[in-house]
Amino acid sequence: MAGLRKIQSFVRRSGRLTPSQQKGLTQLWADYALEPQVDFLLDFSAIFSNENAVVLEIGFGNGDTLVQMAAQNPQLNYVGIEVYEAGIGRLISNAHKQGLGNLKVLKGDAIEFLNANIKNHCLSKVQLFFPDPWHKKKHHKRRIVSHDFLDLLSAKLTAGGELHLATDWQDYAEQMLQMLEENKHFKNIQNAHTYSPRPDFRPLSKFEKRGQRLGHKIWDLIFINQNEER
Repeated sequence: MAGLRKIQSFVRRSGRLTPSQQKGLTQLWADYALEPQVDFLLDFSAIFSNENAVVLEIGFGNGDTLVQMAAQNPQLNYVGIEVYEAGIGRLISNAHKQGLGNLKVLKGDAIEFLNANIKNHCLSKVQLFFPDPWHKKKHHKRRIVSHDFLDLLSAKLTAGGELHLATDWQDYAEQMLQMLEENKHFKNIQNAHTYSPRPDFRPLSKFEKRGQRLGHKIWDLIFINQNEER
């Protein structure tokens, strides 16, 4: 999978940090952050000290919904990848306040971590909620969801593992649905050409609540990985 094109799908945002966010990035960093060297494969069983299934979320934003999911599902281990420092600091601070031991963070490019640090067939689920839509047509090439990206995720997911995508951009939803249905490794849990109803287990984010008030529609896509482990 090393051939996945190197087009940056995110923008690194910076800004003033709150004391709580700063504490998450300094005092609490070692408790929650993973900083693997290049080509070092993470051993999640050792990291979490258990054999629980691992859920990876790519681009968790401010982290509120990921913290909520980790708190509600102590039987699962969660790993979040994000580049936004304020969001990482907020997530770590909130995870510490709730005493969560089933949540870890990777700061940086998700594709780089997937290629260099995450073993094949080790993830039970991958979540990608509201990725940057790069709505201008000339920028569509920057969208993270591509055929190569889906092949990479399939390799990292267990056979029968789940890929859950959500977006509030209709043309991105249509593009993702088409790509997933063209990919031989994934199968829609719904009928063909059909989006999934919004699942109760995906917490409503502040962003999504605002969108609902404005009448924005959300599209969820849930597919099962059929790639056999080898």
